[in-house]
Amino acid sequence: MRNDKVLNLLGLAYKAGKTVCGAAAAEQHLRKQAAYILLLAEDCGPNNEEKYLRLSTQKDINVIRRYTKEQLGQVLGRAQTAVVVLTDKGFADAMSKAVQAMD
Repeated sequence: MRNDKVLNLLGLAYKAGKTVCGAAAAEQHLRKQAAYILLLAEDCGPNNEEKYLRLSTQKDINVIRRYTKEQLGQVLGRAQTAVVVLTDKGFADAMSKAVQAMD
């Protein structure tokens, strides 16, 4: 995980205050403000999955589903995190490039 550029960028974005973490805060942010990438844990519950995939489709937001709740939480200094919204275009562009390089 140390060499995972996406998670490294997520950690930097978090330290820079460019993320919104947690289900309730992320949902509120997605509904009312600009968001560029949604990181959704691959092991999140089916209700969260449906809700956030629907919101991301409505708002035309890219979704990254490569990580578990524990992996996302570890980067953010939490036990687990199922949903993270990236609120900065620069970080989002860099993260999109990193995901494409992984594929």
